[in-house]
Amino acid sequence: MFKNGIDINTVSELRLRTTIYFGCGAINKINDIAAELVTRNIKKVLVISGRGAYKATGAWDVIVPALESRGIAYALYDKITPNPSTAQIDEAVALAADAQAVLAIGGGSPIDAGKSAAILLAHPGKTAAELYEMKFTPATAVPIIAVNLTHGTGTEADRFAVATILEKEYKPAIAYDCIYPTWSIDDPALMTGLSAAQTRFVSIDAINHCVEAATTKTASPLSISLAREAIALVAQYLPVAEKNPADLEARYYLLYASMLAGVSFDNGLLHFTHALEHPLSGVKPELTHGLGLAILLPAVIREIYAAKSVVLADILAPLVPGLTGDAAEAAQAAKGVEQWLAAAGVPQKLADEGFTAADIDKLVDLTFTTPSLGGLLALAPVTADADAVRRIYTNSLTKLA
Repeated sequence: MFKNGIDINTVSELRLRTTIYFGCGAINKINDIAAELVTRNIKKVLVISGRGAYKATGAWDVIVPALESRGIAYALYDKITPNPSTAQIDEAVALAADAQAVLAIGGGSPIDAGKSAAILLAHPGKTAAELYEMKFTPATAVPIIAVNLTHGTGTEADRFAVATILEKEYKPAIAYDCIYPTWSIDDPALMTGLSAAQTRFVSIDAINHCVEAATTKTASPLSISLAREAIALVAQYLPVAEKNPADLEARYYLLYASMLAGVSFDNGLLHFTHALEHPLSGVKPELTHGLGLAILLPAVIREIYAAKSVVLADILAPLVPGLTGDAAEAAQAAKGVEQWLAAAGVPQKLADEGFTAADIDKLVDLTFTTPSLGGLLALAPVTADADAVRRIYTNSLTKLA
């Protein structure tokens, strides 16, 4: 249970824009956080979670006594689904409009919903749809505590959140400094119950964060270095976690990779893959985010490789050995990633998820009309016009030639 002298049972305090308690047993730090809430005179929190993982993981058994023993009241909203809707966020806020902080328990969906609720609690009268349609710009939010239950999104360490406006099939993203969590808990022992599919999809989400953050127009030595390390860790430990879901060392380093990837894209930002995935799960909310990203990734790499061949050859080396950074390797790199994904248990393409060529025009249109996605497209390393977007969707329908 040691790598480079690290004891995974030691809880480390990682100081980024968020203070992250990281390591096996980190969930017990909720007691310190609850004590700090008391010093801030916070008497009630809104708890936001999915339907069952907060209990199944054992997190709830530690959180409830920590709050109750300090006299902190709480209201629980446990109806968040994957790809959460603005209606769910509004419903959660209405449950506890007098809450002074938000405690989000889960993966990207509950934590993103919690971040959004924290803004609305600080802006009475505003709705989640108004927030995600950019009809107001928040500068404040109530404090956020994130108890992370997956190793994929990195949302416990960044300023981003995503929600779906179902009526419009929009899935915009927001990014505000006020929604960096005040505290986050990253405890790999809470993640051993993730299914094989969830384990794959969340880890692939982290890889996508890395590929995009290392190749945007705003990429930096930091975003590239973090991406390189994170991809190497996923390549090493994802097969281990799939073989033995209870392997805590594997969960520890997949979680660390996810956190690094989150910080990488918090600095380098994102472009094609996330911009194009949001219309997919906007149209089909049942589509898992990580699966949508996996489907698009090979075609995105083929589209951008010539512009960022040296960086991509470097960071993709654990997945596709032998790349030299020659711009002519675009097809080889894309096919290599596609083959790695299939070997990892994710061979699906858009056609497997019910999309056809007849859907491409609608997806292209949503990519350019969904609020916020234009900002991602503007950061792509090549021109992100309708032709490029159409090529990526079309090349993602079936296996690359």
